[in-house]
Amino acid sequence: MKALEFQAHLNPDRTVTVPAELAAQLSPEESVRVILLVEEADEGQAWSRLSTEQFLKGYDDGDAIYDDIPSR
Repeated sequence: MKALEFQAHLNPDRTVTVPAELAAQLSPEESVRVILLVEEADEGQAWSRLSTEQFLKGYDDGDAIYDDIPSR
């Protein structure tokens, strides 16, 4: 099974349009499996927070010496 991925928005009639260049790779009436991944409103914030937390876990008190280096 091959995967074709694309970004889309729900049309006003609640349908999704497959881009022409991807549709050209499919045979008419070919059976496909469709999976819709919808980002949850706070998912981006959760990933950002997790990334920051994990980054700061690697910060040690000894690293504080770099805080005093003058910037250019």
